[in-house]
This record gives sequence, C-alpha cells and structure tokens, in this order.
Amino acid sequence: MPGFDTLAERQNPDGGWSYHRGGSWTEPTCYALLALSALGEGRSAAVRRGADWLAARQRPDGGWAPRESVQESTWVSALVLLLPPEIPCGDRARAVAWILAQTGRESGWVNRLRQWMLGTRAEVSQQFDGWPWYPGAAAWVAPTALTILALEKVNRAADAQVRERIEQGRAFLLARRCPDGGWNHGSTRALGYDSGSYPETTGVALLALHSTRRPELESGVSSAELHLARSRSAEAASWLRLGLLARGRPAATPALDPRGGVLETALGTLAQAASEGRNLFLT
Repeated sequence: MPGFDTLAERQNPDGGWSYHRGGSWTEPTCYALLALSALGEGRSAAVRRGADWLAARQRPDGGWAPRESVQESTWVSALVLLLPPEIPCGDRARAVAWILAQTGRESGWVNRLRQWMLGTRAEVSQQFDGWPWYPGAAAWVAPTALTILALEKVNRAADAQVRERIEQGRAFLLARRCPDGGWNHGSTRALGYDSGSYPETTGVALLALHSTRRPELESGVSSAELHLARSRSAEAASWLRLGLLARGRPAATPALDPRGGVLETALGTLAQAASEGRNLFLT
C-alpha cells in the first residue's frame, strides 16, 4: 500500500510525525494516524507508537499544543478527537471539556459591549460561537469546522451542551460565507471590499456542514467545484474532494505524489477512502 509505506517510513523514532522532516508535531501526527486507520492499519505498530506519542503529550488542561516547545493548548486538540475511539490517544473527556471552554474573542460580551459603545455594527457571524486557532483570539473558519467534526464524533450520547456548541459552530460557518458561496479564512469583507473564497477553507467548511440542508449551500458546492477544477495544490484538492463527497458530489482522487509532505499524503489517502465510501472525518 503506497500510502501506508510512505507514512510508516516517515514516522519519527519518538512515534510522532513532522510536516516534512524534523521534530514531531501534533497536526501531522493526527492526520497520519487518521490516514492509517482509513487504510485498515488501525492496529499496526506505527499507529500504536503514534497514539502513545499523543497520549504522553496531553496537557494538564486537557488539550494539546502544536508541539512540545509550545506551552499552550490550541486548536490541534480537536484533531485528536477525530481519531477513532479504538486508538488510545489520551483522555477524550478532558479534551472535550477544554474545547467547550474555548470561543472566539469577538463573540464574548466584552467585545459586544465595546462594539455598542463605539457605535459600530457587529458582523452577523459575531452572534455565534466559533473556535479560534489560539485561546483568546478571534474565531476562524478552519478551526471551527474541524472542531464541529470532532465534537460530532464524540457526541454519540447526544449531550445537550455539545449539541448546542455544534449548532453554534454551524451557524458561524453559514454566516461567514463569501459572496461567491465559498469560504476564506474568516472575513467576508476586508478594507471595504468583498472577500473571495479559498480552496482549503471551502472544502473543510462543506465537510463540516455535511448534514446541513440549506438551498444557499448550493453556491458553496459550485464554488468548490470551480476551485477543484483550477487547483494546483494537492492539499487543497483533497479538502475540496472531501467536502464535495460529503455533500454527495462525486470527485475523483488522483494518485498520491510520493514527494508530498505528510499532510498531503495523509489527506490524499483520506480523500481516496472517502471516494470509496469510508469518510473517516464522519464515521
């Protein structure tokens, strides 16, 4: 299996993965483990070593940092919750509690009071709680979309608080649509001009909204198809395919490029699995 061989060969001696080479990081480690699970290798030695690396690096507050040298839990905590439950990567209940405590700075009452005192009109999206890249920062599309997917996976018991935050996150994404129907990193307008959408963020937003049936999302699907036709980035193409497949739109996956980094290889593997009916982001 090309995907398995490539990912297994790139695993670091400590059990984690880097983006290309060097020290281990949480993000590529999570995507590599998810891809190996999609390949049916969830019980392999590589997965066990990767899970041990993650479990050993869960922080006291329940979250994960991007790498050991970062002394703060961040958005990457959601990526760990995307892993199948049979991969023992840490205390998921503590991770959920940390994630639920995070919200975009712009949706807090302090910022709303400031907007009111300045006489400025807040964006519609500021009425909803998304998730930031780092605690205390503004919410953005990608971390919000990935956190929605993570909470959907762990909310099998239908906890009301988790369900409410998922709905808030979906509302945030719907409010952040660009005029062309897709999504960029977060702002629909910049410097007085309408902002255009980006491929990666359009794909991951559609993936997170896979169960949302709203007529206006058809323009998002069209935007994704247009991005895909023009894409020259393997990572972007994989996110677009994952989003389109989640919306029931077929999208062929090209052969993996062995020269790509760990993220490109892992996401390409996950897109291929989704095209075969196994979307690891949703199951």
